[in-house]
Amino acid sequence: MQHIEISKILTSKPAAIEITVKGWVRSFRSNRFIALNDGSTIKNLQCVVDFENFDEKLLDKITVGAAIAVSGELVASLGQGQDVEIQVEKIEILGEADPEEVKLTILSPKRHTLETLREQAHLRIRTNTFGAIMRVRSKLAFAVHEYFQKNNFHYFHSPIITGSDAEGAGEMFRVSVLDPKSPPLNDAGEVDYKQDFFEKESNLTVSGQLEAETYAMGLGKVYTFGPTFRAENSNTSRHLAEFWMIEPEMAFFDLDANMDLAEDFIKYVVKYALDHCADDLEFLENRLLQEEKNKPQAERSEMTLRDKLKFIIENNFKRVTYTEAIEILKRSKPNQKKKFKFLIDEWGADLQSEHERFLVEKHFKCPVILFDYPAKIKAFYMRLNDDGKTVRAMDILFPGIGEIVGGSQREERYDVLLDKMKAMDISEEELYWYLDLRKFGTCVHSGFGLGFERLVQFVTGMGNIRDVIPYPRTPGNAEF
Repeated sequence: MQHIEISKILTSKPAAIEITVKGWVRSFRSNRFIALNDGSTIKNLQCVVDFENFDEKLLDKITVGAAIAVSGELVASLGQGQDVEIQVEKIEILGEADPEEVKLTILSPKRHTLETLREQAHLRIRTNTFGAIMRVRSKLAFAVHEYFQKNNFHYFHSPIITGSDAEGAGEMFRVSVLDPKSPPLNDAGEVDYKQDFFEKESNLTVSGQLEAETYAMGLGKVYTFGPTFRAENSNTSRHLAEFWMIEPEMAFFDLDANMDLAEDFIKYVVKYALDHCADDLEFLENRLLQEEKNKPQAERSEMTLRDKLKFIIENNFKRVTYTEAIEILKRSKPNQKKKFKFLIDEWGADLQSEHERFLVEKHFKCPVILFDYPAKIKAFYMRLNDDGKTVRAMDILFPGIGEIVGGSQREERYDVLLDKMKAMDISEEELYWYLDLRKFGTCVHSGFGLGFERLVQFVTGMGNIRDVIPYPRTPGNAEF
């Protein structure tokens, strides 16, 4: 008999027909009540066993973590916590789980720290917390595609292996088939990449932006949504070496249109999560409330998780120039009392997470879009303003996260772009194709990048980015 997902059963009415469910045992109480979960919902289905009708050896195999199939009639539940339950008529053990071995894992029914869960990342999806996070992540990913498809964007697959560094950061993972112990050398005694697979030095991409720009110049509006890589040795709760990026690029969009799109996009996907992940967000909200009970009152959130998400949807993001933000930060108490780790002394400073969070959480108390940054602290491809010292860049800052979006109006003028590349020592030969865009029908165009994991972090309320991706890649860790 075809089995039915528990999420569907829990919204069904009692029926005098036999149904089959399959899942993993969360608990088995009094040799009578099985709590079964199949991953389709955070809720368990109660399966009631008349133990006198079943072989004792079979019942002994119904242990926490075991996979079983249960058949029986769906009836109105007499107990609290569920509307329906199954009166079990047949049980099949699909996969056993040794209780003694289960005790040594995070499958054991007791509270585990998030650090312990990370150490057993192959099993943590069986916990309520990670089941909820990953279902929310899945819905958010769907919402990303739905938003762009509804708005006539074309999904573009940017290359994972590249010979260019879009950020100019140089912190990239090299791709090579050369023998690392004795690579071939050229006459200058350097590694001879002409003998490598791609016949040049190649890396894992840090961004699909530059390639996406080329496609926006033919398709109008495109977006990428794929993995990107940074070889930064940042062992923090906000950084990953492998993460997913959403990068739209739009022809004929200036910075204002870019900011409008980014704000509208974020509100859409957050609302989608609220509308489609009610049970999981309720669980994650309660989890957060329990966690915050151990914090001093001053460190607790002023809003619950779902109220925070609703606030994002219902309020306009505050738009502030970099110059205005610097003045606010210079006059702020943390700066004047030297509480900031990085003090703000003058215009031109590169804002740190502590500054971004102050602006969002203490000063404006809402999401903030900062724009018109100093050219010296931004990438070469951002459009130079008429003042000659700022560029048409924008960052969106979120409470608890800091920067969640970075974008800009791109420099569409050939001469200006070429001058900027020379000033930053970026190879004209390597990026000839990027310069070509400014020679054949150039136009105003813009785009932004949003780190998907930071979005998932915000929506789920998780404090560490390693807990919103299935298998986090960080310095010293490529497990699983």
